[in-house]
Amino acid sequence: MKHLLTALLAFSLAACAATQPRVEQVPDLRVVTLNIYHDKAEWPKRLPLIIEQLRALDADVIALQEVLQTAELPNQAQTLGDALGYSVQFVSNDPEGQPHRYGNALLTRLPVLEQDATALEPRDDSRSMGHARLRFDGRPLDVYFTHLHHTPEGAALRRRQLEDARAFIQRHGDTAPSIVLGDFNAPVSAPELSVLDGYIDTYGALHPGADAEGVTTLNPHFFPDYRRRIDHVYARTGRFDIREARIVLDTPGVDGTWPSDHFGTFVVLRPTAR
Repeated sequence: MKHLLTALLAFSLAACAATQPRVEQVPDLRVVTLNIYHDKAEWPKRLPLIIEQLRALDADVIALQEVLQTAELPNQAQTLGDALGYSVQFVSNDPEGQPHRYGNALLTRLPVLEQDATALEPRDDSRSMGHARLRFDGRPLDVYFTHLHHTPEGAALRRRQLEDARAFIQRHGDTAPSIVLGDFNAPVSAPELSVLDGYIDTYGALHPGADAEGVTTLNPHFFPDYRRRIDHVYARTGRFDIREARIVLDTPGVDGTWPSDHFGTFVVLRPTAR
């Protein structure tokens, strides 16, 4: 009788476990944004530092700004993508086939489902936004990447560019989790960044008060008197758990060479369970 009761109890527990809803294990999404400072400050010496420090981050998605190609210089994003084993999406307002092209890029090791891009107004400011719909953990993920107007007095231009960017995002729908990242040339407290309502500043969410304490993504070696966190990763509110956020590519080489005049922002996100 004792053995029969034990067997019945074990069967009952197994049946209960089988009826419980299955919680899927969602992997982490690793994201980096970095302004690479085109070909300034001895690019050939900076290139291996960027490759080394990006490789160590093991990111799924890397957004790059100030990407340059010329007749003498191969596309910098393609050079980095080839070295790291990532596919490359380069976005520029310069015509294809023109030797000199300048813009932004997205590097990823995830499957690419769709790609798109748009120029941001005013056209003479040469700003753009790229979009990639990727497959992550078996479902779509929308990634938008950009680089906004740079002057301190250019808040109105940045707002106009973000309004264009927001319209571009809305054209792609809101069914998939989405992130917006890049060099915004403004701190998250800037009024013009309120256009991104419905998105959360991932670094600020984990480090409240960090900006007041002087956290910067402008490398003090190049900007000794101007500390600002202007390189951001925004995530759609309610669609991700923010696991980690930190400033990266902030270490010089042994000879004192810095990877860039900007530091990078690295974020680990976990899409909310289905």
